[in-house]
Amino acid sequence: MSLQDMLRERMDAAEALYQRAEQIDGAVEGRGKLCSKLRAELRFLRRADGGQVALKASHLNSTNLTHLRAVLDSAESLEGVVAVLRVFSYQDGDGRARTLTVDVVADGGRTWVKSVGRKAEALHNIWEGRGRYGAKTIVGQAEDFVLASQQRPLGYVNPRVVFAFYNGVSEPVARRLEEMGVAVRGDVVAVDAVVTEGSEEVDGEDDEDDDNDDDDDEGEEPESVATRVDRGTVLASLAFPADAGPEECGRVNLDITALITYVSSLSHGRCHLAFREPVLTEQAAQERLRPVLPVLDAVMADKELYACRAAVDDFQTILDTLGGPGEKERARLLLGRLRLVDDRPSERALALAPSAKVNRRSLLIFGTGDRLRALTLTANARFVRAAANQGVRFSVFVHEPRALTEGKEWRATPVQT
Repeated sequence: MSLQDMLRERMDAAEALYQRAEQIDGAVEGRGKLCSKLRAELRFLRRADGGQVALKASHLNSTNLTHLRAVLDSAESLEGVVAVLRVFSYQDGDGRARTLTVDVVADGGRTWVKSVGRKAEALHNIWEGRGRYGAKTIVGQAEDFVLASQQRPLGYVNPRVVFAFYNGVSEPVARRLEEMGVAVRGDVVAVDAVVTEGSEEVDGEDDEDDDNDDDDDEGEEPESVATRVDRGTVLASLAFPADAGPEECGRVNLDITALITYVSSLSHGRCHLAFREPVLTEQAAQERLRPVLPVLDAVMADKELYACRAAVDDFQTILDTLGGPGEKERARLLLGRLRLVDDRPSERALALAPSAKVNRRSLLIFGTGDRLRALTLTANARFVRAAANQGVRFSVFVHEPRALTEGKEWRATPVQT
């Protein structure tokens, strides 16, 4: 194939990938970054096609298209994708700050995927020490992923790490990754004895593609002795794991806002009203569009339900003051489902500096949920953000708020729908 034919082929591939990237849900974080990377590849290739760049084979061989194609393939194969090319910070074994790019974050955040487009031969030989000096092996990268995932639990469960190989992976490398707890996706291929010397290529092909991205450097081709990886002998073809990833947290801690929302008359069908209070009218309109009770029930389903004394005591006071008969009866039933626990906030919650958004009551409620290793159900997004700004990220599910309105329905007017 001539250099110009290769260029045209790369341009067609880049354009097709860009069109696929644009089809990703706009709510997926990093979609714009992925599209931007593909646009950059297209710009370079078009400049080369127009003679603005002195075209060399190395330019085409070093393209990131294989990696970006692998990212897209992974994103299209998984459920619950929330981000692509998301950067996570973590600390290495020496306590130094590091960053790591996860190609696809799926299962609502519970699965991290690294998409690998590099050939099995190159990956295997670099792992055996026949790569560019200082190049990090795929196993070394997996160590970083595992360490980072352990520092970024979601719902007190570490995200599962999946390495997806789109040009195969040797059986020894796949076995080592699985021993580390990394799930492997792709063709696992056989490895022959060391058979070549003084050759840069193992299988007679140019290693055209490099899935390196940003600081994700897998190194160059081996320069001398190499192990032949027989891609014709596929020992196993592993699909993405069929299960939905790590188990979710089995405990839910309800704060005051969640307790109120769950028993509110608005949440139980009395939302076709306009109140004298604008905030209540707004909440009623939100409820008509987005009923909150199914959301809360889904989060609470099959979970152990908890509430601490600070939350229940304040909830009871508000209920006694503002609640109507129906709301009070629903509260009685709800409290009967909960396990009441003493206020025992975690150390990291107590370390938060008090402010207008970080008051003692919230510290007790969220901190107790943190010590219980429970997901806190809340509408108090202000506290969640304020705590995160101080470096403390609680495991939470934030829902829309609903107030107690039954006592104010008598002066509300019906809304025609």
